[in-house]
Amino acid sequence: MSAPSRFSRRHRVVAGDPPGAADVLARVTGLSKGVVKDAMRKGAVHVGRSGRSPNRLRRETATVRPGDVLEIHYDPELLALRPPEARLVKDAVRWSAWGKPAGLLSQGTEFGDHASLLRQVEKLLDRPVFPVHRLDREVEGLVLVAHDATAAAALSALLREAKVVKRYRAEVIGNVEARRGTSGTIDLPVDDKPARSAFRVVSWDPLRDTTTLDVTIETGRHHQIRRHLDAIGHPVLGDPRYGSGNKNREGMRLTAVYLAFRDPFTGKDVELWYGEEPVAP
Repeated sequence: MSAPSRFSRRHRVVAGDPPGAADVLARVTGLSKGVVKDAMRKGAVHVGRSGRSPNRLRRETATVRPGDVLEIHYDPELLALRPPEARLVKDAVRWSAWGKPAGLLSQGTEFGDHASLLRQVEKLLDRPVFPVHRLDREVEGLVLVAHDATAAAALSALLREAKVVKRYRAEVIGNVEARRGTSGTIDLPVDDKPARSAFRVVSWDPLRDTTTLDVTIETGRHHQIRRHLDAIGHPVLGDPRYGSGNKNREGMRLTAVYLAFRDPFTGKDVELWYGEEPVAP
């Protein structure tokens, strides 16, 4: 028998259902109880009670009562992932900064969160976690995580008001300096919204015909850097979505290397680097 494919199932508990959430879901989905419990541990099971929005139900021995609404979002490929581990860069108590490796999601989905940075941080620090910004799964680098709602709002405001300096390193196809000079600005709309990226050439590798760039962004549109660099004919090496002639098996060469901002709670200037050595401005 072939393994079940990805699916979502919703079940309202009725009288006569077994009391255990895992037993109920095993019965209505045909999955084994062990598989259901694994999905629960990894954040793929949710319960809604008394008209409230569903919350993740992780405890394998959790019980339910008539009227509860159980949801399971089953993706065997996602549940089988063994995510790489994030690295703590700074712990400021109300917020923290982390080095996210490529391959780790910034946050989970309804299909689970065990392969996400937020879940790792929640478990490691034993604190609430609130997303502030995110990096694409293929991108490595610095990510901020808030630990209370006020901190999340304050840090999000800094990002929204462009009061956070964000710098990236990208290795792109071609000789950028020969075509566009040692530095420049890309002003191209992304999804019909204004978007600006500034770049500076760090080095050119004639053997690989690739250029390493420092990139700063004044806006934070979806896939902005990747789309901008592809638009000027220098796609990021290894980008699985954008560009041609740039694919590889080693992964995407884009890293969020630097963040700078004023801590909204202490008033002190904060500079964060991804890696042990500061990145030249």
